[in-house]
Amino acid sequence: MEELDLIVESVQQDMQAAIKHLEHAFQKIRAGRASTSMVQDVMVEYYGATTPINQVANVSVLDAMTISIQPWDRTAIGAIEKAIINSNLGFAPSNNGENIILNVPPLTEERRRDLAKQAKSETEQTKIVVRNARQDGIKELKRLEGVSEDAIKGVEADIQELTDKHVKLCDDLLKVKEAEIMKV
Repeated sequence: MEELDLIVESVQQDMQAAIKHLEHAFQKIRAGRASTSMVQDVMVEYYGATTPINQVANVSVLDAMTISIQPWDRTAIGAIEKAIINSNLGFAPSNNGENIILNVPPLTEERRRDLAKQAKSETEQTKIVVRNARQDGIKELKRLEGVSEDAIKGVEADIQELTDKHVKLCDDLLKVKEAEIMKV
């Protein structure tokens, strides 16, 4: 039945979107090394418009503990510096007139534990989204008329299999991220 396939496909797409969101959230959780993804969500007030930092400057990693931000327009340095401070990333930008240097402080044991908790929280939220997608799919199945009970049971099993697969993927991603965070 085409309707049944569409329901399964919709559930799968929702679950994959949740996993993509989790991966993006994990990129923002720093794990000791400097990365351009740490500042990718910083929005700069530039000529009256809120603009992503990578559209007003070249962001690069100089070494494991340093991020360099070189604006294409020198007049934007102050706005970029202000945006970094307001983003609560925990960086103190230093400005030499041409570019901004962010020194990434080493992580303390306590901060590592906090980041691991944050990663775990993100994972739990993603699992909730995955389970909600399963529930929505099963509700859609129940609304269908003229479909045999056996066909519905088979699709429910497929949806549950997808749910189990995506929950396991969440756990696997969390294990990798926790190992990355706790590695000194």
